[in-house]
Amino acid sequence: MIRRFHQGEPLSERPGHTLVGVVRMPDTVQSPVQAIAKRVIGALAALMAAVLIVYFDRDGYRDVNDDGLSFLDAVYYATVSLSTTGYGDITPASSSARLVNVLVITPLRVLFLIVLVGTTLEVLTERSRQALRIQKWRTKVRDHVVVVGYGTKGRSAVSALMGDGMEPGSIVVVDTSQEALDAASAIGLVTVHGTGTSNDVLRVAGVPKARAVVVAANRDDTSVLVTLTARELAPKAQVVASVRERENEHLLRQSGADSVVVSSETAGRLLGMATATPSVVDMVEDLLTPDAGLAIAERDVEPSEIGGSPRHLPDIVLGVVRAGTLYRVDAPEADAVEAGDRLLYVKKVTPPKEADPR
Repeated sequence: MIRRFHQGEPLSERPGHTLVGVVRMPDTVQSPVQAIAKRVIGALAALMAAVLIVYFDRDGYRDVNDDGLSFLDAVYYATVSLSTTGYGDITPASSSARLVNVLVITPLRVLFLIVLVGTTLEVLTERSRQALRIQKWRTKVRDHVVVVGYGTKGRSAVSALMGDGMEPGSIVVVDTSQEALDAASAIGLVTVHGTGTSNDVLRVAGVPKARAVVVAANRDDTSVLVTLTARELAPKAQVVASVRERENEHLLRQSGADSVVVSSETAGRLLGMATATPSVVDMVEDLLTPDAGLAIAERDVEPSEIGGSPRHLPDIVLGVVRAGTLYRVDAPEADAVEAGDRLLYVKKVTPPKEADPR
């Protein structure tokens, strides 16, 4: 039974093969030389299989010269047969040879043509491969991060996530710009083409199973609507949103955002600080870059640290997170570390060593 889909049917209810073009899985990088080499090897393997089949059953073939088939004749017959040239000077005469031609040589001929001249078929194969990968991804995706908007803020958020050790395949980007989605796909991210204000698009991105949602829209009103939709789909997910103006921060928090970053004020503060103390700005940038230098991190309290002061620990502790509330290190509530607390501290990040080219 063939199921038909009408234009208004929700994307989240469709099977994977109908989402090719909407969801895009990251491509595996392969050089043109490797692709050509695989095609040539596949074609030669099909040709050699046909040669051996004909040669071992050479008594069942008839040559126009009636002098029997040599190995060279078997190579010649296999070549002209797989290329569909078929001069007819060598033909299968016995019933077994004809049966082998129908069941084996013909499928090899099709394989041979697909490998060598299957450019159009390769496109169809790619769509089928994408459909299978999308279907597999939809059944297994969970605890991932969805980034809505892949502009300047979205790209920086993704860089921070990957710098903190998150795998690219665990990040899903939602955007309406194909250029932005191509850039995201190029670094291995899963992409979904559509607007983040659509409940259906966010379902396709797996928001109900996501660990966190980053709202990086360019407009404050869009951020509010995306946050509302994401919170409705994922009540327990961490929703982090950016807003341009401070006056709209409360709207995002009322919409369900756990954290709100006011981009204009943050950038303005850094600009102001840079005029008097540029080195402070450099240090802040270092702390905000998780893949090198110093970085702000969060960890669980170790049993040996319970009861002690966070100011006396080997790590530089900035604050204590207790029951979801952050207390600065100089706050009275943070005088002693309790079981279940998490420490916000400064850690030194060692960049990964580059592989030896030798």
